[in-house]
Amino acid sequence: MVLNFLKPTYLVESVYDLSVDELKKHNIKAVLTDLDNTLLAWNNPEGTPELHEWLKETKEAGIEVIVVSNNTWQRVEKAVGDLGVGYVAWSLKPLPRGIHQVLKEHGFKKDEVLMVGDQMLTDVWAAHLAGVKSVLVKRLIESDMWQTWVNRFIENQAKKIIYKNQEPVWHDSLAKAVSTKEEQELHDGK
Repeated sequence: MVLNFLKPTYLVESVYDLSVDELKKHNIKAVLTDLDNTLLAWNNPEGTPELHEWLKETKEAGIEVIVVSNNTWQRVEKAVGDLGVGYVAWSLKPLPRGIHQVLKEHGFKKDEVLMVGDQMLTDVWAAHLAGVKSVLVKRLIESDMWQTWVNRFIENQAKKIIYKNQEPVWHDSLAKAVSTKEEQELHDGK
């Protein structure tokens, strides 16, 4: 398919639906995550209780959460400084630069990380270019920063082609997303 580079490995409703048990089962040692509308709503810098609980659980399980963002250092530091997570700013997604930086600095293998984000044109494409699995999540809130509007328009057109004018099927856990992907691959003869 022409747009395979934009097709996520998995569709999961929220980054918070990536449970520690499921991440461990798939040998995931780090969740690389976009910042705005993925980890935090762009207009809620403190985050939700759900975010803080998820970060606590991943930290206790020894799974690192690292933000890979196109935002400036100042913006990312201000947003995640109190959350106790690592970060890469100015990552230049869809270029894989930020993901490669994390892999090199932390010594992770490509199959030990997931790149999670709410945009196909930046997060998913960067994951594909870096050779890591991608998780597309629904954006936390419907509004976006103005810089994202063009991406959303292009992404909506790409989704129509990738999913053949059907709504994508979102899952409330990684286990369900993995199961569905394996079933689809069997159906497609891969």
